[in-house]
Amino acid sequence: MAAKPKAPSSGNLFAVVGSDEGLVREKALELYNGLTGGVDDGFTHETIDGIADNSDSAFDICSSVVQALQTIPMFGGDKVVWLRNANFLGDNVTGRSQRTEAGVESLRATLENGLPDGVKFLLTAQGVDKRRSFWKFIEKAAVVQVHDRIDTSRDDWQDQVAALVTRRAADLGLDFEPDALAIFVMLAGEQSQQIGNELEKLDLYLGPERRIITEEDVNLLVPLSRAAVVFEIGKAIQTGNASRAIKLIDQQLAADESAIGIMRASIIGVVRNLYMARLIMDRFKVSAANYNSFSGALNRLPEQDRAWLPQKKDGSGVNVFPIFLAAPNAGNFELEGLQDVMEATLKADQSLVTTGLDHRLVLHRLIVEIASARKTPARRNPARR
Repeated sequence: MAAKPKAPSSGNLFAVVGSDEGLVREKALELYNGLTGGVDDGFTHETIDGIADNSDSAFDICSSVVQALQTIPMFGGDKVVWLRNANFLGDNVTGRSQRTEAGVESLRATLENGLPDGVKFLLTAQGVDKRRSFWKFIEKAAVVQVHDRIDTSRDDWQDQVAALVTRRAADLGLDFEPDALAIFVMLAGEQSQQIGNELEKLDLYLGPERRIITEEDVNLLVPLSRAAVVFEIGKAIQTGNASRAIKLIDQQLAADESAIGIMRASIIGVVRNLYMARLIMDRFKVSAANYNSFSGALNRLPEQDRAWLPQKKDGSGVNVFPIFLAAPNAGNFELEGLQDVMEATLKADQSLVTTGLDHRLVLHRLIVEIASARKTPARRNPARR
């Protein structure tokens, strides 16, 4: 049954979008429960699945949403129409189809003309092309939440993930030992849903008596994902565990990972951070015992002394986190030794790109060179009898 429409406003249009799928779903469900009062009898409100297989499917979904929006509830009262997980609003083959665009334009026109009294529209989507008129209308007329994943291509992504993990852990009454936080960040990744799942596991494992998460707890409970292998290779390199680094590299190569990709993701950054950490400790006498003091000390350096350090892309200061992680192990190298390692890494990278040498052999040799540069504890002379 049709009812008199009213002009669109922020009171009846809502959108929750972003690349962080878990957080989008969580926040959308919270919003939906708030709009419906937590009561959905299966008749009053309508949830329409937005997963389209093709352009015809996308058109049909839009038509179903339009029909739902123009129909008031059978028993009266307010109504929420939820277009959930729409996958045809992005810059993809289905989204660019004329058939899809016709359906989306019909939906936009319906929303722009105004909804019947008491009818609310909720949109959720992981991918949205923000150049299109539909999104520009939604952005202007609706209450919008955007929840994007942390961009791991940014130099400061570990800082952002660490801050997110710390906040979520605090909500559960948990705290991390510094090394445990660093390992958790690399293992759990940037997806908020995965982070939440792993924190809940740790919460249950620790119980109410113990609230501090240790490195052993993280290693025991948080699985080694594909992305975390990059971190594990770097960790093995820093600690001088050449056999583990080589084993992990061989596993990656056997899984058809590129040797150049392994070099760029797992080795070059580690070597650079070791060198910078050692240089910082030698030149500026900065202690790496505490992250906050280490970060503060670097950001308080005169501009000319920190200009060569990696900066956050937003210009808010030095990208401290990777250097801080490398600092404890950097003390096991001499600065001259790390300079030699930097040169060896450059030559190995060039060999992978410009020569026909066996990639596995090139990586193995470099790992051994790095391990050999580590200082070894002085041996005690055997006691004389």
